[in-house]
Amino acid sequence: MSAQNKELKFIDLFCGIGGFHQALIRHNYKCVMACDIDEKCREIYKENYGITPEKDIKKVNEKTLPDFDILCAGFPCQSYSNAGKKGNLNDPRGTLFEDILRIANEKKPMFMFLENVKHIKKIDKGNTFNHIIKRINETDYYVSKDDTIFELSPHNLGIPQQRERVIFVCIHKSIYDKNKIINFELPNIPINVEKILETDNTLTSKYKISKDVENVLNIWDEMIQRFDTNESLSPTILCNEFYKKYTEEEFEKLPLWKQDYINKNKNIYNKYKEHWDEWYSKYKDVLLKKEINGKLEWQAGKKKREDSIWNYFIQLRQSGIRIKKTNYFPTLVAIVQTPIYAKEKRYITPRECARLQSFPENFIIHNNDNVAYKQFGNSVNVDVISYIIDLTLKSYCLI
Repeated sequence: MSAQNKELKFIDLFCGIGGFHQALIRHNYKCVMACDIDEKCREIYKENYGITPEKDIKKVNEKTLPDFDILCAGFPCQSYSNAGKKGNLNDPRGTLFEDILRIANEKKPMFMFLENVKHIKKIDKGNTFNHIIKRINETDYYVSKDDTIFELSPHNLGIPQQRERVIFVCIHKSIYDKNKIINFELPNIPINVEKILETDNTLTSKYKISKDVENVLNIWDEMIQRFDTNESLSPTILCNEFYKKYTEEEFEKLPLWKQDYINKNKNIYNKYKEHWDEWYSKYKDVLLKKEINGKLEWQAGKKKREDSIWNYFIQLRQSGIRIKKTNYFPTLVAIVQTPIYAKEKRYITPRECARLQSFPENFIIHNNDNVAYKQFGNSVNVDVISYIIDLTLKSYCLI
């Protein structure tokens, strides 16, 4: 059988809802095993692909697995990400990649494609990243920062989501050929927000923000109108802190990041003091009701003439009410912080999330919206994965 006609088989570890699976079935490759600890992900995986994933990778017996050519794994990133606790290799989730290597060492697939957050390269001064590379090489796979580890984001492929990820291309040393170069370059594809958006007004009305959320955003919008054109509204504004009186000792006990924000906020408070005082007096009860209500993260550049909070994407996060430019959707995350499409005063829909992660229109989405949001936030982006896999397999004449 020629390489071009070979039906490749793959396993899908930490499979989630099947981002890797979607990328590989574009070439009619066959999945022979999947695994994920999340029950709801296993349900959706079965519904879409007819395969029931194994529950626990630690209980997978590598000796009884069928043969396969490709191992895929978006291994858990919570211990590595900015959003997580950064437990690194001390976090049990941070060592699950050893189970990947256990399986690979036994079955010796031609390729492993592993995905994780960009931050994995920086934590622990790079020691974790270097350790992972070392262990992969010790398992008889070639992987190198120079030519088989890539950074890619959906926005590089014309998808309006900035979500940098690291993809490890691991090539078994028995087939590795230094002359078969993976010609990776960042493509230059125009970004189109409109292709993501739902157009069914009846459907999108279901996702309207609550009156309470709309009220808080209107309150902040009123203050935004008072700022000068070209005003820089960074860093995060902590308006409730304007009116707290700390002793020197109390202030020094605050977290350093909070001390820094309070000090930096003094300029914008002093410049607009009369406006702040009038506005805060009027809305104090609402701003103090929830911690998030009193924090604004403006990430939309300098204030434009006749600007409004309703011109942008909005995300309600622990760190504050985040305002983002409309050229990208806010990055989907595995916790429910569903972006708000402010122009229509609604949350983005699960189908819009599916499009942001490059899942096809016929993909069956979980019927619980909160579960669906979490699943897409935790998924790999199909087009990102497909781009790297395709480059690799082309270089080895497999497609």
